[in-house]
Amino acid sequence: MLVYLGALPLALLLALLGGLGAWELFRMARHGGIEPMDVFGVAIAAGLPLYTALWASGALAAPAALAAVVLVTLLGASLWARGVEGRPLASVSVTAFGAVYTGGLLCFAWLLRNHRFAATAAAGTALVMYPVVLTWASDIGAYFVGRALGRAKLMPAISPGKTRAGAWGALVVTALASVAYIRLVLEPQAQLSLTLGIAIAFGLLVSVVAQVGDLFESMLKREAKVKDSSHLLPGHGGILDRLDSLYFVLPVAYLVLEQALKPVTR
Repeated sequence: MLVYLGALPLALLLALLGGLGAWELFRMARHGGIEPMDVFGVAIAAGLPLYTALWASGALAAPAALAAVVLVTLLGASLWARGVEGRPLASVSVTAFGAVYTGGLLCFAWLLRNHRFAATAAAGTALVMYPVVLTWASDIGAYFVGRALGRAKLMPAISPGKTRAGAWGALVVTALASVAYIRLVLEPQAQLSLTLGIAIAFGLLVSVVAQVGDLFESMLKREAKVKDSSHLLPGHGGILDRLDSLYFVLPVAYLVLEQALKPVTR
């Protein structure tokens, strides 16, 4: 519903997810012996989607200048709050990374929802859901093909459950899902389309990026020696566990679709 409404409601949803994701990541960092500046990091992660909405509407400007001010503030705060013994370099690095990773990358969902060719709320919603559905398809393909045919492990040191067969299965299922989504959803509902070749290539790309995003978050959890990022979602782990692939997929999807997507011509 909030995706359909777009604008500020969507920005608020992304801000909430960004802030919670940052809190989880900083919690994991503490397990690894690093003390991030939680208040700053969570505020920045939650603020980035809101800033994106205001900047795109013309209400704000100079994003590079704002980034510089935020960085200088973090550096100054690290001197006061951490000191040399508090590992200020590690603290600032994790805080800045955590904010961009959990909040900044979600901003591309807002940009997709407000794509220049998305003429209606339904079109914008269908466009946002395109990479989301493909990410789900990649997970489903990896799970079922991996269970049926998987023997050789993909990266056992990081994620013992993932197999090479599952990775290939994810690629095939996601490419097929991409073509189906274009034909069944994007063209009739949003009046937007991709060529067949680009649709297949986009599906393959999303699957690769989604799997990398999943493995990346698994690596962070391995370093922190935790099983789940949190227990905010009983039975499903935390926000990072649910969004790990999308963090990587959304910016790639925006970059490709901004260039390749075309209105349907009658």
